[in-house]
Amino acid sequence: MTIKYTIHFLAKMEDVFSESNYLLRYEKGNFKSGYCILKEQNVIIVNKYYPLEGKINCLVDILKTLPIDTSRFKEKSKELYHQITQTSLVLQ
Repeated sequence: MTIKYTIHFLAKMEDVFSESNYLLRYEKGNFKSGYCILKEQNVIIVNKYYPLEGKINCLVDILKTLPIDTSRFKEKSKELYHQITQTSLVLQ
């Protein structure tokens, strides 16, 4: 799968998180990895000062590491989730 660093692709990634049981927030922070996951509260915080590429890369990393229940996903979100988690990604 090819990742294109566009606002449209970021919106698709945000849709995946909005359909999951995790809450995605953009806030300022001094995170070493660019994001913080509060697993007990199902909250993901991404550094809001990151550029578009950094935000997308953080969300891809998070999707690959978290166990997310896809039963509530719409078909397009489920397809994107499986493409990201099951394949190697080509960055563009």
